[in-house]
Amino acid sequence: MPDSSLKPRRDSRLQGSVSFTGGGKASFAAAQAQLLRAIGECGSISAAAKAVGISYKTAWDRIDAMNNLSSAPLVVRSAGGTQGGGTALTELGQKVLWGFSALEEEHALFLQRIGRRVREFSDIADFVGAGTMNTSARNQFRGEITAVKPGAVNAEVILDIGTDQPLAAIITNDSVDALGLQPGAIAVALIKASWVILAKGDALKTSARNQLRGQVSRIESGAVNSDVTIAIGPGKSISAIITNESVKELTLAVGDEACALFKASSVILMVD
Repeated sequence: MPDSSLKPRRDSRLQGSVSFTGGGKASFAAAQAQLLRAIGECGSISAAAKAVGISYKTAWDRIDAMNNLSSAPLVVRSAGGTQGGGTALTELGQKVLWGFSALEEEHALFLQRIGRRVREFSDIADFVGAGTMNTSARNQFRGEITAVKPGAVNAEVILDIGTDQPLAAIITNDSVDALGLQPGAIAVALIKASWVILAKGDALKTSARNQLRGQVSRIESGAVNSDVTIAIGPGKSISAIITNESVKELTLAVGDEACALFKASSVILMVD
């Protein structure tokens, strides 16, 4: 008697998701596209977040990540007026969304074609790979390496992230060689939000190599800590997790000038 487990399931369908990278751009997938599409239709973050079933904070986190990893912002706040403020896609954001939608259509056709020739997904699992990497680091910046300064053991790597404030990272010389880091190469800098210290005022004396100045754009308060976002340049931002007591002592409020401080040794570099 034939083993029923070997029978092809009639309702089995080949499925997959789409993400792409290219030209030094950040990885882009369906979740980002869905949010951009909702922003274009709704014209506001709160409405778009509700439409795609995520929180307002999660929506902003995704927007910050997309803007930080893009050569130019994909989403911008529109100024208030008689109609009130809102949020809109930039021309680049619209182009990215259009291109991804076209890619999704082609991907769906591809799955239909190959699905007719493959009985089970497991038949092709060995050669279907995912080119994505997940990380717990809140702050991610893609940029071009402008300088590599080797020392006896460690090297200082300077990264242009698209603002007038470059990032500095201290990594071992072995890591520089292993990653193939050199001026002109593209790299991604990761900084955990808990490693970022916030300060106010201009007369700061600190050993922190990285001092990114900007304006407080959001403060999300929790039971003990607050998530503070600092806008540091055209479409770029950095987040810090600090205690509610620190927010109170610094009298931080949206619109205030602030400085995000973190050591060069706290920056993790990775390449595609």
